[in-house]
Amino acid sequence: MARALHQSDLRSLPLLSRGKVRDNYAVGDDKLLIVTSDRLSAFDVVMAEPIPDKGRVLNRMALFWFDRLADVVPNHLTGIAPESVVAPAEAAQVAGRSMVVKRLKPIPVEAVVRGYLIGSGWKDYQASGAVCGIALPTGLRMAEKLPEPIFTPAAKAEMGEHDENISFADVVATVGAPLAERIREISLELYRRASEYAATRGIIIADTKFEFGLDDAGTLHLMDEVLTADSSRFWPADSYAVGTSPPSFDKQYVRDYLETLTGWAKTPPPPPLPPEVIERTASKYREALHRLTGLTLD
Repeated sequence: MARALHQSDLRSLPLLSRGKVRDNYAVGDDKLLIVTSDRLSAFDVVMAEPIPDKGRVLNRMALFWFDRLADVVPNHLTGIAPESVVAPAEAAQVAGRSMVVKRLKPIPVEAVVRGYLIGSGWKDYQASGAVCGIALPTGLRMAEKLPEPIFTPAAKAEMGEHDENISFADVVATVGAPLAERIREISLELYRRASEYAATRGIIIADTKFEFGLDDAGTLHLMDEVLTADSSRFWPADSYAVGTSPPSFDKQYVRDYLETLTGWAKTPPPPPLPPEVIERTASKYREALHRLTGLTLD
C-alpha cells in the first residue's frame, strides 16, 4: 500500500486551488496538473484522516472511463506523464494519482443523471412527485429504477456548501439552449453506455454527475472526474432491493459511522475516524475499482 496523501505539497508548480479531494496546479498557461489526494469529505466536511489508496483508486477509475467513453465526447486528457512536469523529488506525490489535462473554461453546472430514485432525488420526489421539475409516475419506491434515466442538473456550490438542484430551464438560462441540450444529450449517452457496461460487471450505477468545459475553439470537453466512486453511486446488483437504500462502493461507510455520533453538528472540525472505519472504507474503494474495471492498483 502506498503512503496516504492528505495534501500534496508541490513547489515546482504554482498551486491554483484545493478542492475537497483534488489539488490543482498550473502547467504553463494551457494545462493543469490535477492531483487526487486521499482526502474524504462527508456531509461537505473534509475528514482529518486520509483514506489510504483512495486517490489512486479514483484516478485509475477516471482514466478507465475517459478511455472507454472517448468516442462519445472529447475529454481533457493530454497524455502527458504527471511525473514529467514536476521536480524529480516530487514524483512520488503525483505517481498513480494525477493527470495532466487541458485548461478549459468550466461550465458552472453539475450534469447529474439519475437512473434510480435515491438520495436528494428521492426526497424531492416524496415532496413533489418530481425530481428537478421532471414529473415521475406515482407510487415509486426508494431505490426503484426509473422508467428511463433523467437529467437533473445542479448548480455548483462553493467549498463546504451543498450543490443545489436546478431545472433544465435554469441550465438554458446559464449557457444557452444549444449547449444545454448538447450537455443533456451527451450526459444521458455517457450514463447509458457506462450503465450497460457496469451491468456486465454486476454493478448498478444508480446516479452520477459529469462536468464539462470549453476549449478556446468552443469545443465541449468532458473534464474533472468521470464515473468514480466519489461522483457516482455504485450498487452491487446481487444485494439490490427496491424499498431500501442499497450498500454502495463509496464513503457511505464513513457517513453511516458519523450518523451514529451524538454532538457533532456536521460542521468543521470533523470528529476523528477510528482505524477500522478508515480501513473498511479504503477496502470498499479498492473493491469498487476491481469489480467495475477488473483492474487493481498494482
